Amino acid sequence: MLADPMRARIVELLADEELCTCHLVELTGARQTNVSNHLRVLRHAGLVQTEPVGRYTYYRLRPEALAAVAAHYRDLAERGTRPERGRRPCG
Repeated sequence: MLADPMRARIVELLADEELCTCHLVELTGARQTNVSNHLRVLRHAGLVQTEPVGRYTYYRLRPEALAAVAAHYRDLAERGTRPERGRRPCG
């Protein structure tokens, strides 16, 4: 999900402040439909949450969700450095 450069950029922007779609369109240079689709993916993944403000919807990063993703990859990195890692024989 964060391997997509646009979604990664949106997460970076939301780390600093809450933004609405119009801000994200301006800051990324992407089309509104493209930004909205990426926000939907991030919302369904639980990385961002919304807050309606008048006729706009503001998005904010859910830091605890991002911390869980970071912890998962940190664990994978640690597993990769274990000296007892095995190697399956071929054939």
